[in-house]
Amino acid sequence: MVLGYIVRGPMGGMTWHHLQYVLGLRQLGHDVFFLEDSGDTEYSCYDPKRNVTDADPTFGLAYIRDVFKRVDMADRWAYYDHHTGNWKGPISGNVKAIIASADLLLNLSCSNPIRLWLEDVPVRVLIDTDPVFTQIRNLTDNDRNSLCRKHNVFFTFGENYGKENCTIPVDGFPWKPTRQPVVMQEWPLTKGPGNGNFSTVMKWESYPGKTYNGQYFGMKSESFTPFIDLPSQTKQTLELSMSDHPEVQKELHKKGWKISNSLQLSSNPWAYQKFIQSSKGEFSIAKHGYVQANTGWFSERSTAYLASGRPVICQDTGFGETIKCGEGLVAFKTVDEAVAGLEKVNKSYEKHCKKARDLVEEYFNSKKVLDNLLNEAIKTHGSLSHRMK
Repeated sequence: MVLGYIVRGPMGGMTWHHLQYVLGLRQLGHDVFFLEDSGDTEYSCYDPKRNVTDADPTFGLAYIRDVFKRVDMADRWAYYDHHTGNWKGPISGNVKAIIASADLLLNLSCSNPIRLWLEDVPVRVLIDTDPVFTQIRNLTDNDRNSLCRKHNVFFTFGENYGKENCTIPVDGFPWKPTRQPVVMQEWPLTKGPGNGNFSTVMKWESYPGKTYNGQYFGMKSESFTPFIDLPSQTKQTLELSMSDHPEVQKELHKKGWKISNSLQLSSNPWAYQKFIQSSKGEFSIAKHGYVQANTGWFSERSTAYLASGRPVICQDTGFGETIKCGEGLVAFKTVDEAVAGLEKVNKSYEKHCKKARDLVEEYFNSKKVLDNLLNEAIKTHGSLSHRMK
């Protein structure tokens, strides 16, 4: 069972993050279901049509119904609405029996509570996609710590966790490295537009930054400051697709950044995919906290660009310690390195496009990523090895 955040966050990029797990596990031959829980807060469901966040899942339920039908999993999901105490979706009538038969659950991004009916699933995997911030929450927020303790296998996108040069706080959980899986056939290689924009999809601020042990870990807004004038130093058009902080968007536009509306391109997974395919590549700034802690985090969005054969030029979070950089993927720390990276890719664009796809095959192919994840989980709970194989 994959636990995620699609009904409550019905946006194309977020949906792909989850679908790669659901479809990747199906591809490996597993019997897969997707479950989602409203959580306890009344401000749980985002409705882009009304542009409000409240407890009403109507938009999200219609959205997930359409998405899962398109990927031939129409009868494979359910949503628990804690506010009404009711299950929604095609398996709502027998969801408890399905849960009782489950061998393993994956709770993506710590996004779902573990209710009583999930506590007996033998292997309960937590996947941290927000390193530094997850660990600080575990150390400072009792409720979040309690949620984590309801799992028994732990993975993080912070692949440098535990290394001497990584300052992700140690929170007492045995985190193992993992990364975003990509189902290759869902992201076909397409020819990149040589005259297109380097783009990205982003939020200026996702939530307030965190301070722990005297060290501050911030959002993209803090990382962006040194690069604010970058468009004046390159002939390459740089596009930011975003929906928050309209006053910031105006300032960025004045500085030469092209601004587009992320709500439009994220209306469904395939509109999001089309936007990426229409881009020349990705140019991206990372969260300040990921950079400061040298986490090794790498974006699920960037893997989608790479899979499409689009070169990625992104701020260094230490991912070069586990992923080969230089061709197809270029890391930068300074403005000069960012400018040089753009020039390097543009000079040999087709070569970098090919290398981008090769990198996904090597590092992010769902068959490898999910097989490794399951094998690690089975190692922890060896009694399941026969059943799960």
